[in-house]
Amino acid sequence: MDIQKIGVVGGGQMGSGIAQVCAQAGYSVVLVDVSANALSRAHDTISRSLARLVKKAALDSLQADAALERISSHTELGALADCQLVIEAATENWAIKAGLFGKIAEVVSAETILASNTSSISLTRLAATVAQPQRVIGMHFMNPVPVMPLVEIIRARQTDDATFATIRALTGPLGKTPVSVNDAPGFVSNRVLMPMINEAIFCLHEGIASTEDIDAVMKLGMNHPIGPLALADLIGLDTCLAIMDVLYHELRDSKYRACPLLVQMVDAGQLGRKATRGFYGYES
Repeated sequence: MDIQKIGVVGGGQMGSGIAQVCAQAGYSVVLVDVSANALSRAHDTISRSLARLVKKAALDSLQADAALERISSHTELGALADCQLVIEAATENWAIKAGLFGKIAEVVSAETILASNTSSISLTRLAATVAQPQRVIGMHFMNPVPVMPLVEIIRARQTDDATFATIRALTGPLGKTPVSVNDAPGFVSNRVLMPMINEAIFCLHEGIASTEDIDAVMKLGMNHPIGPLALADLIGLDTCLAIMDVLYHELRDSKYRACPLLVQMVDAGQLGRKATRGFYGYES
């Protein structure tokens, strides 16, 4: 399939990043969110990100302006009608994603590839919600999308070879490195990462060490570029909890039980960088 126009559903942190890298690669992008405010924030986020690339001489100002002009923003899913690929980047919630997939499938052609940026939810289950389930696939970008090179490509049980080949080929123009992963809870990235983050939260919860010292151990002792608690703040504690809950429910293993402190912080709205506080403060 010749992909020329890409739809992105969800104007949050991940959706805006995906829209940016697609536009930088020369694709026309249709960014859809039910909230006009979310779309405005996404536009500002993308503008600032492109400006940073210009400052670093990774792009010139003309290229940055052209990328921004390739992105159109809409609050109705009908704007996706002529897209050859739609990437869903909504909240990590099964009911929301399944509902969106059904609605997207109603407005696009039967050949349009339906991809999800889900961090943990079964692509096989999502594929089962639409006609032509062979066109459903996972494209799990890493955060922050414009910086991180990896994309996990997850095949649903129903995904056909043509869909997989098209998406794998697309990662090249996007400047990403594809890794093929079979459909399983958390895939590879979050099957490994989230229990590590959860265990770091348990260390804090049990008073073993401070936030800063836990992160320092992993940075200085394990050569991680960012500590697990700072990384949780970057990802969003609500997203971390949602992924842990999927792992716990799907694998039925107590080792995936979310730390009570993580649950409490999410209940308190202390979600990390996107809020005023997580494990670190972001009031400024």
